[in-house]
Amino acid sequence: MKRIQHWSKAAIALLLTAGLAACGNQPSTGQSAPAGNQANAPQELTVALDWYPNAVHSFLYAAEEQGYFKEENLKVNLQMPSDTNDPLKMAAAGKVDLAISYQPQVVQARAEGIPVVSVGALVRHPLNVIMTRKDSGLDSPQQLAGKNVGYPSVPLDESIVRNVVKHTGADDSGISFTDIGFDIVPALTGKKVDAVVGGYKNHEQLILEKNGIPVNVFAPTDFGVPDYYELVLATSDDTLGQKQQAIEAFLRAAGKGQKYVQENKEKALDLLLSKQANEFPLEKDIETKSLDILLPLMDAKDKPFASQTTESWQTLIDWMKKEKLIAQDVKVEEVMRDLTK
Repeated sequence: MKRIQHWSKAAIALLLTAGLAACGNQPSTGQSAPAGNQANAPQELTVALDWYPNAVHSFLYAAEEQGYFKEENLKVNLQMPSDTNDPLKMAAAGKVDLAISYQPQVVQARAEGIPVVSVGALVRHPLNVIMTRKDSGLDSPQQLAGKNVGYPSVPLDESIVRNVVKHTGADDSGISFTDIGFDIVPALTGKKVDAVVGGYKNHEQLILEKNGIPVNVFAPTDFGVPDYYELVLATSDDTLGQKQQAIEAFLRAAGKGQKYVQENKEKALDLLLSKQANEFPLEKDIETKSLDILLPLMDAKDKPFASQTTESWQTLIDWMKKEKLIAQDVKVEEVMRDLTK
């Protein structure tokens, strides 16, 4: 689930100060040199997840269980955020080394002066979709003109809906938006709105259908919205300078973890379910279908896992600027680094 918010000047100053304080006594390039009996001590990396552990994170648990992190001399600690906005802020402040976040959120943060950078693309295409109930009769995007759309109060989602409707030749001026937070499923189940945006095809759509609510699904990229990376792995400029070798090692191990998941879907899913059985029990049928949706969307084809392109970032930056989602220009070379080469 994502919520992109603007960062206040006070928050920016606080994050920059905290980040510098956290990193001020560490070397600016490479990695810390181990000493004495610490020569073979593993490098620790703390990773903030974007949400509670689910199918998209299977590669991390597989990499740990299969010893891929250990092979790279890494000790990886996973943290779950209390809020979906927190991971990128924590990375910016140096409170975690890496954060799973969202490509548009990283662009927005960079545009507002937050020194964060993407080091890998995890889910290479959008999961966010527009949904209507099958029994609503709203089976095409142009029919959303003049309707009430529920959304999690995210400017990006409003721009997506308006772009989709205008792409069909319909008038978007009469669309109203209702803030439903992340209550995507209850809003559509209870017919509180005509349509929803901000729900994912690998989660909310599956839950709605499981609960007997068939839905029409409109993929924004079919209606003029540019393709973009749904989930990326981000860090701060300072952390990248200090721990680039460790981050590259993490990406290698993560790639092996993803390959294991591709070749052993059931085992990987069982591992995830067992890890979350007590604290965050997951529904196996939902996560199984989710993983089937995710695997092709995470596949970099002939490129290494998590590789990213300057073209993807530039296209998104240009679109967000056109939509006035960012006020300042963002340089691709500052907002992303492809460390998989």
